[in-house]
Formats: sequence, C-alpha cells, structure tokens
Amino acid sequence: MPIKKAAEGDFESELNKGALWAVTYGDLMSYLMIFFLIMFAFSMGKKGPGFESKKVDEALASVSVQFHGKVSEARQHRMEARQKEEAAQQKLEEEAAQSAGAMKIDANEERTKITLKDAVLFDSGFADLKDAATPALESILPQIVQATKEVVVEGHTDNVPMGRSKYRSNYELSMARAYAVIEFFIKHGVDPKRLSGSGYGEYRPIADNSTPEGRAKNRRIEIDLLRTR
Repeated sequence: MPIKKAAEGDFESELNKGALWAVTYGDLMSYLMIFFLIMFAFSMGKKGPGFESKKVDEALASVSVQFHGKVSEARQHRMEARQKEEAAQQKLEEEAAQSAGAMKIDANEERTKITLKDAVLFDSGFADLKDAATPALESILPQIVQATKEVVVEGHTDNVPMGRSKYRSNYELSMARAYAVIEFFIKHGVDPKRLSGSGYGEYRPIADNSTPEGRAKNRRIEIDLLRTR
C-alpha cells in the first residue's frame, strides 16, 4: 500500500508540472486580448471627434477592472472630464441650431470651436459689445464657466482698411474685440487663469474678401474650448 501511494503522488506531481505551460499560455492570451482590444479602439477613432480617446480609455478601463478590480484615479478623472465636455458640446450645438446662423460649432478631438458673427457682437469698426451681444454670450456662458481646460478667444476681421477709427489697423481692432469678449467672461464668473486671447486681423480668412458675403464671414469671433487629452 505505501508503494502505491508513493506512485500516485509522483504521478500527480508530474501531472502538475506538465500543466504549467497552461499558465504561460493563459498570460499570453490575456496580453493578446489587451493588444487587439486597444487596436480595435484606435481603429474606431474615425467615427467622430473625441471618439478615439474615449474608446481607448474605456477599453483600458475595462481591462484594468478585469485585472485589478478598479479603474485608476487619473483615468477615471479623464473619462469624467470627457463626458462633461461631450455634454457641453451637445448643448452648444443645440444653441447653435437656434441661433439662425449667428453661431457655428465645430469640434474635433482637441477642441470645440464656437464661431460668432461679429454683427451679433459689435458695430462696424468698434470693439464695444452691443446690447444684443449679451444674450448671445450668455447662451454659451454655462459651458465656458464649466470648462476645465483653457479657453482661447480669437478676433478676426476682413481686409477693409480702418479709415476713421481709434484703431490703427484691423490687427488692433481684432485684438480689442477678443479682449472685450474675455472681459465679459471674467465679469460673469469665468476663471481668468483659463482665458487667453489673440487678434489675427484679416490674415486668417475663411472666405473670399472680394465679396460682401465673404467679408461678412471673415468678421468673426472664435472661441476654442480645449478638450481633455
């Protein structure tokens, strides 16, 4: 009987040793799964602004939960920030749809751009906000206040010479207009540390300055809400 027990013990030991390859094989399959899951997330990035980063983070979070039981604090914070930015973008698009063409929203993975026609905000040749500018800026104010990243305000003009004006050039006018919008935001609760501005004059047109319609498109304020990467 003792001899039989010893033989059985040796057999079980050899069997366990022979099964060790399955541990390595299982690890390899896990790593391959992670690799292909990440590659799949990247391949889906063409579906829309921010989609790639969102899917990659979601994929990595899923893997992290499977292997560690939780998502890292940094990744969780980034995912929550992106969700807020997507909600803000959707709200801005709703506002733009009701603006009768006065506002336009463009978005990609890096930023959400709000374009406002200058006629909504300023009289020709001036950088003082009109009374009609208040409701236009107030409609986007909640999203500006809640943004967690930098907000960049850009002033743009057409190429018509200034003529009689306190501003010596379109450059100066565009900068003054950008500052007027920044000042409005500061007065209404936006953190000044997140605000910056610049003026480009007539040098970044989006339409032909040889037509009245083109010049009207070029006179604009652009507000970039940078997104979490």
